Amino acid sequence: MITVSLCMIVKNEERILARCLDSIADLMDEIIIVDTGSTDATKQIAAKYTDKIYDFTWIGDFSAARNFAFSKAGMEYIYSADADEVLDEKNRDAFRQLKATLLSEIDIVQMYYANQLSHGTIYNFDRELRPKLFKRLRTFQWQGAIHEQVGLEPVIYDSDIEIQHMPENNHKDRDLAAFVRRTQAGDRLDKRLHNIYAKELFISGDDQDFTAAREFFRQSCHDMERNEDEIKEAACVAARAARICGDAEDFFKYALKVIACDGCAEICCELGEYYLQKQDIDEAVIWFYNGAYETESILNIHCGGDLPLFGLARCYRAAGNEEQAEEYEQLARAWKVPQPE
Repeated sequence: MITVSLCMIVKNEERILARCLDSIADLMDEIIIVDTGSTDATKQIAAKYTDKIYDFTWIGDFSAARNFAFSKAGMEYIYSADADEVLDEKNRDAFRQLKATLLSEIDIVQMYYANQLSHGTIYNFDRELRPKLFKRLRTFQWQGAIHEQVGLEPVIYDSDIEIQHMPENNHKDRDLAAFVRRTQAGDRLDKRLHNIYAKELFISGDDQDFTAAREFFRQSCHDMERNEDEIKEAACVAARAARICGDAEDFFKYALKVIACDGCAEICCELGEYYLQKQDIDEAVIWFYNGAYETESILNIHCGGDLPLFGLARCYRAAGNEEQAEEYEQLARAWKVPQPE
């Protein structure tokens, strides 16, 4: 049976920390809690489960905090958890079985992260695999009878364990404020963070968030080191921000950049909103229809589903066609987020 260190970073989690630890503490061989500046009873609650509690001065870097937590672990594997996660009894049993049967060559175990759409997080699926259990020390071996090489890719096992994500609130204000600080300081976001920033804006950002991000994404559209996908998502943000600001010239400039890259549901919805605001119902219908049926979303999956359907309902209601409006409203309410295969 493998041994497991639980590593968590926490801050002001007194309301939910015990719920999390009650569901996983007895499955762990060691519990590491790293506190990044709690002003409530978080550390006192953690002390009921472990004496390995460490303070880490917050420097605005989640990776630095998690790396510090991992550095304190001493078991064969590390389980990384957040305070808003819960394992139910069925999945606790599955975790026990995993500990008893995991093969030594496995470097990473992925588990299903569920209930993600409840609080407008950056994810477009309610359930998806995430790496959660990590071998603390990897061994390297030569592979191949001839032209031998050292195996560098980790061995990953996709388990059936499902973790319930049960946040008390949406962290978008914290996350988007961090992106603003980084970009205004001149940081160039890598491809992954660039995508996450754009996604979080389209999934949960408000008008103020888009205007705060406008200049960064405008510049990103002209960054020669960005690929087509990055430019496309940047232009979506820049177009939305321009529409919010009433800048029609900029709006069409960036909307057309997306159309030139084969388009997407997000920009169709933006064009639908623009023409609906102008009371050009016929044109708005064309773009909302394209968003719902002719294009795919790249940032917010709802832009290719219920959002343009509701847009069509608003168009037909504005045109006095109540029957058609109700039909599209019913389609929008019946629409469900498709799950990954």
